[in-house]
Amino acid sequence: MDIITERYQLSCERIREIAAMQEVVEDYKEFFRSTADFILMVVNAYNNRGKIIELDALRAENKALYQDILGGQYDKSYANPSFACAQFGLEMGRLLSFLYAEIRAIIPYAFEQNLEEIVIRMELFVEIYYAFSHAESKKELMTLSEEAAVPNIEDIKNTLYWFVSDYSETSCGNRVQSLVDADCDFAVRIVMDSDLSDLRYLYKYGEYVSSDVEEMAQYLNSLPKEQIQLMADTYTEGYRIGFAKAHIDLDKKKTVDLHYMLGFERVVRAAIINFGKMGLKPTIYRCENHIFNKNVVRKRGYFGADANRQFLYDHKDDIALFLDKKLVNRNLEVLKLAYEAVKEKAAVYAGPAVIEVFGEAPFTPESKSAACSLNTEQQKLSAELRGASADITSNYINPAKRSFTIIAFPVPSIGEKFVEIFEETIRLNTLDYKTYEQIQATIIDTLNKATSVEVKGMNQNKTDIRIALYPIQNPEKEAIFENCVADVNIPVGEVFTSPVLEGTRGKLHVSRVFLNELEYHNLEIDFQDGMIVDYTCTNFADENKNKEYVKSNVLFHYDTLPIGEFAIGTNTTAYMTAKKYDIARLFPILIAEKTGPHFAVGDTCYARSEEVQVYNEDGKEVIAKENSISRLRKTEPSKAYYACHTDITIPYDELGSIIAYDRDGVAYPIIEKGRFVLAGTEELNDALEN
Repeated sequence: MDIITERYQLSCERIREIAAMQEVVEDYKEFFRSTADFILMVVNAYNNRGKIIELDALRAENKALYQDILGGQYDKSYANPSFACAQFGLEMGRLLSFLYAEIRAIIPYAFEQNLEEIVIRMELFVEIYYAFSHAESKKELMTLSEEAAVPNIEDIKNTLYWFVSDYSETSCGNRVQSLVDADCDFAVRIVMDSDLSDLRYLYKYGEYVSSDVEEMAQYLNSLPKEQIQLMADTYTEGYRIGFAKAHIDLDKKKTVDLHYMLGFERVVRAAIINFGKMGLKPTIYRCENHIFNKNVVRKRGYFGADANRQFLYDHKDDIALFLDKKLVNRNLEVLKLAYEAVKEKAAVYAGPAVIEVFGEAPFTPESKSAACSLNTEQQKLSAELRGASADITSNYINPAKRSFTIIAFPVPSIGEKFVEIFEETIRLNTLDYKTYEQIQATIIDTLNKATSVEVKGMNQNKTDIRIALYPIQNPEKEAIFENCVADVNIPVGEVFTSPVLEGTRGKLHVSRVFLNELEYHNLEIDFQDGMIVDYTCTNFADENKNKEYVKSNVLFHYDTLPIGEFAIGTNTTAYMTAKKYDIARLFPILIAEKTGPHFAVGDTCYARSEEVQVYNEDGKEVIAKENSISRLRKTEPSKAYYACHTDITIPYDELGSIIAYDRDGVAYPIIEKGRFVLAGTEELNDALEN
């Protein structure tokens, strides 16, 4: 018997004892009993892998594992910090709610048969329990007051802190290895070895399987093989073209990591076969949500349905319980160790191939005072950790020698016209890129004459911003904007640049926008010399909450960010699809950014790849790839990047004008009142008019 199995059996024995009798103060008995029962339910799932064979039984097991955070059940779940704090007070409530949320992370590990990750959380629970039971026994022996039956809050916090610190190395090592090592093939084997016509395969992951996930799989099973192949070919060919355009040798790469939602396995299987013909093996890791790796704002990896998005949001900043400089240094240390252990595999990793989904019900989170939040110093530490982690990763996975692709499809929850919208999305993803390439070249030729672009809103949109453009020296051989057709960002439809920060100023305003699955009402961002100087929204009645919401989820806790991209979206067909089906609010950024001008805050599109030469189809080299911030990579590299990039799009019906100006002040109107007016671009209005 190995040491992990021995620890597992000992933990199971102790947790069964806790479930049977809680020798703690009365107020805490239910917490420890219900948490112990939950752990034993997961233990049962671990022991029963492969034994439950009926679909209805698998559904029942899956629902039971996620029951306590589904719907109204969450109101009285210890996973809900508001409920936990109401029971135990703010400080202890936050700690025990964190503990319970961390215990819930063992569900998928049971299906992966990852005993170590299960054991470390079981042992943590037992240790916390004994701290409470010891306090109770002391009270009985010494006839102390009832308050003395509860352990010191700092002692509990320290126990949890050292759990986070000590096991960060294990978790980080597993995550990095699963990114670059094709031998980590848990999900790959599900995709390639399962009978995908039998929906029981969905329950092999341990992720929450909603009716939407099942319906998605059923729908894809109903499509002819040719349709599935078209979807996979569009996805993988975009990936290949991305390498070709960037002049990166794909033959030197060995692995590609795939991201998808459960239900898309038929497409993923076809894509894996396509990638195999390119010489690439798949790596597929899980989108985790625990203290060592949070994926709340943007999902990466494979994932099931969200059992409760508010639960994920409530715990997104649990690290605030522990974050200090020592923990930042520890995380950076273990990240470097993790990459060092797999550096040969990291060197031949090609980059991600992402299938995004859209159509889920819009989510505006409730801001809870009981939920953890980073203080000012921790916000700075979080930003420091984010940037330094990206620096370490780039040392092992050179951004200039990798690429990516992203494609998106709707899910059934988008509504009764799901099938129509899905078919329309396939059409959008396969639009004739040659037509767009020619029209966009016309726009770029005009913009090459300009030194700035002015964007103004209409219909209550308050946008009024002036974008300073990179100076062009040789218009015969150089371009300021890249002509983006259907390669890494599918579908087609934008021209984009890295603005000059100095001289870029004004207000960006969008009445309603979804960024990384979060909704914003009247998002406003003010710029001076290309840097954010103010921001707000109207999601909450409290202005402080509005600012914190934007700072946390758009600025990622930085005090300011530069404007990293300005683009003009040209996919009017996608825009009218959104209008026709009333789904603009549901579009992912990937498609939304093609339906109007957009501005990205954070790094440029060329972050860490500035030295790679990029050419448009007409042979002109794109020269606007850096700004005065990213230029610091040569002198102060720690200040050059932010490891974030968020696109914010103004829809055509809120767009008053886009006008380019040359150094003599001559105006070149491109869009007026939501319509393209530049000669040679009129065809883009056909979709808007018809």
